Amino acid sequence: MTDKSFWQSGHRPTLIMAFLYFDIAFMVWNMLGPLAPIISTDLGLSPAQKGFMVAVPTLAGAVLRLVNGFFVDKVGQKITGAVGQVIVIAGLLAAWHFGLHSLEGLVAVGVILGFAGASFAVALPLASRWYPPEHQGKAMGIAGMGNSGTVLAALFAPLLAKAYGWNNVFGLAAIPVAIVFVLYMIYVKDSPNQPPAKSTRDYVAGYFKMLGEGDAWWFILFYGVTFGGFVGLAGSLPIWFTTEIAMTPIHAGYSTAACVFAGSLVRPIGGAMADRIGGIKTLSIVYILAAILLVVISMAPASFAIMFPLFFAVMATLGIGNGAVFQLVPQRFRHEIGVMTGLVGFGGGIGGFYLASSLGLAKQWTGSPSAGFLIFAMLSLVALGGLTSVKKRWRTTWGAAIQGVRI
Repeated sequence: MTDKSFWQSGHRPTLIMAFLYFDIAFMVWNMLGPLAPIISTDLGLSPAQKGFMVAVPTLAGAVLRLVNGFFVDKVGQKITGAVGQVIVIAGLLAAWHFGLHSLEGLVAVGVILGFAGASFAVALPLASRWYPPEHQGKAMGIAGMGNSGTVLAALFAPLLAKAYGWNNVFGLAAIPVAIVFVLYMIYVKDSPNQPPAKSTRDYVAGYFKMLGEGDAWWFILFYGVTFGGFVGLAGSLPIWFTTEIAMTPIHAGYSTAACVFAGSLVRPIGGAMADRIGGIKTLSIVYILAAILLVVISMAPASFAIMFPLFFAVMATLGIGNGAVFQLVPQRFRHEIGVMTGLVGFGGGIGGFYLASSLGLAKQWTGSPSAGFLIFAMLSLVALGGLTSVKKRWRTTWGAAIQGVRI
């Protein structure tokens, strides 16, 4: 198959809008991270509170991805995504209008921002259902490159906060979300290859059925490490740069943006690698490299010249892993992709919540976040061990039944 056949095989406007919708949603989902150094100074937050504030949208997004997975299969991707965008716009405007004056208010906004994070469970099925198995890696990689929205948050949130005050950033963020919402409603089409709509009872039963599948739990773990590491670091790096090496929030945002951009840019490359050499081999390489890099990060001196290349490399590695996981998921659970995207996305969100909050707790308890990095390196090795234990069975069962696709 050529690249031309890829573009002809699906619906290009929907694929592009899936990326754009995901991109802007991720921008607002991750905006508390770049703002955290400024907000924590104004509100006097402790290291653990900063970590928790950054982690809340990730946890909320994880839970809401399960909800979105239900509605994606129930009413379709387009309607589900539209409702989520309206909720996010309303929440941003409310935060801007009433103001945020406490950790409790920030937590409430973090829950609303979770609806933006739940866009994952809409954007990926929106793209996936338009494309055949041999192009899943590319399609999911392009849509999933919306992770790069985190770059926009890291670049612009500190600048806007300095110019207009951090509370006004919430109102300003509602503008691009509203613009994308209009374009989304005009150009997005649900694929005709939709599974039959299920009753709520059947859908809930389907969730429990998927949870009874051992492979579902493996995918939850695998994505919990790759995406959890990516989003957890995306929210935590601005705090690390400002507290460990005394960067200004703006310069910390620039440095974070570069690292996040690396992880986002390579996601389609991860999908393409998985299409070429197989998702299992790609993920194995990712987990080995990620574990090594995280161990080095936990032990290296706090110097920009040393740590920035390490953070850049680990984010790029995890980004490749994100693309590889979602080359495999649609192959194994093509007819349950809505449910599985929600479940796997939930795992990614839980991983991100754990990493961000554990780095804050480690800093408060030990004076350094190093222990948080080291434990996450161990989780990467656990994922590698799990992948090694299932790869032979996968390749000889469902993997062998798919013609022309390497897993």
